[in-house]
Amino acid sequence: MHIPENYLSPLTCGIMTAAMVPVWTHAVKKIQVELPKDKLPLIGVGAAFSFLAMMFNVPLVGGTTGHAVGGTLIALLFGPNAACIAVSVALLLQAVIFGDGGILAFGANCFNMAFVLPYFGYFVYTQIVKRFGGDKKDGVRYAAAAIGSYLGLSLAALCTAIEFGIQPMLFKDSLGNALYCPYDLSISIPAMMIPHLVVAGFVEAAFTVAVFAFVKKTSPDLIFENIEAGTGMKGKSHVPVFALVAALIAATPLGLLATGTAWGEWGADEIAEVVTGGKALGYTPSGLANGWALEPIMPDYALEGMNEVVAYILSAIIGAALLVIIFKLLSMALKGKKVSYDS
Repeated sequence: MHIPENYLSPLTCGIMTAAMVPVWTHAVKKIQVELPKDKLPLIGVGAAFSFLAMMFNVPLVGGTTGHAVGGTLIALLFGPNAACIAVSVALLLQAVIFGDGGILAFGANCFNMAFVLPYFGYFVYTQIVKRFGGDKKDGVRYAAAAIGSYLGLSLAALCTAIEFGIQPMLFKDSLGNALYCPYDLSISIPAMMIPHLVVAGFVEAAFTVAVFAFVKKTSPDLIFENIEAGTGMKGKSHVPVFALVAALIAATPLGLLATGTAWGEWGADEIAEVVTGGKALGYTPSGLANGWALEPIMPDYALEGMNEVVAYILSAIIGAALLVIIFKLLSMALKGKKVSYDS
């Protein structure tokens, strides 16, 4: 679901980034009202869950690959506003250090995965809980988490498909060839939606429910509903949560088992040969061939000369550690709310 560099026009990228600025501003302001100061550094743990989830690639329908995002999960832990910032920072690290997602497309990727996914997923969760009394029934809450995360990821995938699909309609060269993404809505929507509805959405739901249930049992003070209510907050250890992060880091090489490229993430050197509808594209869009690109430090979570499994684990360690450190530093600049905790 990461939109690479030069698949969207600079105009599209600018509009999407501009749309995210008020979202980020609102989210930062709300976080300081919603979360106690001692919880602010722990948003980095939520960001680490998202970062690691995106490293676990799974095979999708059509021979491509995909992954969970964890946006709704972070919303369940720290609220949708914190989830927005957490996923945004994770996406920034992925783009700058690992070349996963474009720098110019950063705003669009954040719109899809850091805005649409967590806010919509959490909205669905809260509506189901209110309707079916999930405040007293864990089973309802887990079902709501599964449905919210599934629908959140699906809507994010639809937004991504639309952003891809409008490019050939709006931006063409003198020969009528697409300048950027060459696949219109009739191709991009089914290509994105079928794999996400059939496979990736269920992966997102399973990951969300599993981690949510684990945190709810071991560290209930990290559940947003408890934070809001000021309950279950006293004397809780977060060691099990950090242990889970460590376990996920160790397991990330499983993501290497899924072969192939995610749809819409081909390089400029290979897109001409991509077969869609039984026919190869046959040309390379000039915007893709001649567009701007940043050389990442560890492209595709790899280092030249290093075993790919070792490099993948190293990438996971670097990403998770940086996120925890970044949010620790950010918490020093933010003012969280003051609350009195009940036991």
